[in-house]
Amino acid sequence: MKRIDVVYDGHTYSVGGVELEDLQQEIAEGVAGGPHWLKVNEGEGDRRDALLLITPATSISLIPIPEGVSAPEKEMGSWEVQTQITP
Repeated sequence: MKRIDVVYDGHTYSVGGVELEDLQQEIAEGVAGGPHWLKVNEGEGDRRDALLLITPATSISLIPIPEGVSAPEKEMGSWEVQTQITP
């Protein structure tokens, strides 16, 4: 696995050098023991550590990015947003 993108409070961070299952376990065990600080990378290029406070009420998404993918489709501008309004 190349990295795991972490979406937290509307912002995207990343974690490298860990498998998805291991990160899920770290988060689950951390929350079970009370609030947990998750160390992630913020930004592109130079590493800038950030700490995210994870609690049972935290909304967080983990997105595995496999080897060979140079950039998420979102960054390449290929995501399309579609809205449907129903009466």
